[in-house]
Amino acid sequence: MQIEQSIVAITGAASGLGWATAQYLIGRGVRVALLDRQDDVASKAKTLGALALGLSLDVTDAEAAARTLDAVVAHWGRLDALVNCAGIGGAARTLGRQGPMALEAFNRTVQVNLVGSFNMARLAAERISRHEAGLDGERGVIIHTASIAAFEGQIGQVAYSASKGGVVAMTLPMARDLAGLGIRVMTVAPGIIETPMMQAAGDEVRAPLIAATQFPKRLGMPEEYAALVAHILENRFLNGEVIRIDAGLRMPPR
Repeated sequence: MQIEQSIVAITGAASGLGWATAQYLIGRGVRVALLDRQDDVASKAKTLGALALGLSLDVTDAEAAARTLDAVVAHWGRLDALVNCAGIGGAARTLGRQGPMALEAFNRTVQVNLVGSFNMARLAAERISRHEAGLDGERGVIIHTASIAAFEGQIGQVAYSASKGGVVAMTLPMARDLAGLGIRVMTVAPGIIETPMMQAAGDEVRAPLIAATQFPKRLGMPEEYAALVAHILENRFLNGEVIRIDAGLRMPPR
């Protein structure tokens, strides 16, 4: 896909990986719809100029998601791609000192990270499928964000790992579902990224994680995730696969 002048919707776009991706893509001439639950998403989008549109959205709300994507299409005429960055974390053991993990906490994590990703993908796919195909019959791209916790979940990450593992597992069948429409589906599984939370963490947290990487010996930068997203959008032969971006990090149990 030629990304200049394309229209890309990004969930979780008001902060973290979503915000970095929005900035990066706008720098490449992409028109970006920033979708986020944060109330300031519209004002943050304005700081990025005319190529940005900010809309409030809870990815678990099916009706609101449909209306929001329709608003994106109405504003720019079509939708070419979706990047799912919205997600939540949280740590709790299956059985801890206070008893079994609250089922509500497990359900909430799965609803946002997995069901929310699927909800946005199914609705985006319908809108992407409407416009004329380009080279190789391609109409658009859907990119999910998983985590290396999908493969090496740590103690206390049972809900998070389950939700991200579900994202990994649905990548190939979704790509197969949408292949006939010319829509590619990919997933990025980041390692530990230099987010504000990690920047505020002490050396006792950061040092073991950096030591566990192979090369380079540092945490990832949000811009490196964003650059990978841009490459996936441009490279039409990438489909149905999960790409780790983690400097060779394999997470220990704790």
